[in-house]
Amino acid sequence: MTEVVFFKNGNNIVKVSCSGHTGYAEYGSDIVCSALSSIVQSTALGLRKVIGIKLKVTRNDKKGEYCMELPKHLDADTMASSQVLLSTLLLSVRDLADGYSEFIKLEERDYVN
Repeated sequence: MTEVVFFKNGNNIVKVSCSGHTGYAEYGSDIVCSALSSIVQSTALGLRKVIGIKLKVTRNDKKGEYCMELPKHLDADTMASSQVLLSTLLLSVRDLADGYSEFIKLEERDYVN
């Protein structure tokens, strides 16, 4: 199972952590893992290349871990733009988790620095 945690500071999503393999199918055939990976990576790409945010990213492919975190001090416009992408990611993961609840666990937590 993959656990996806969205960390919020107030109303803003500031960090997203994914850990574990979905286990839906064998490596290379796991459509749930592929879908989840695609939406997370697309969001990270948008944050970095479209908005221009220097994300803090850590990953471990063997363990199925990926974490992205916004920098601490973003101006209001950049934060607002980031929230469009991150809120869309949250909705997308929620939709995926609803359809594949045995394989994806979604949580929202307060960000504790």
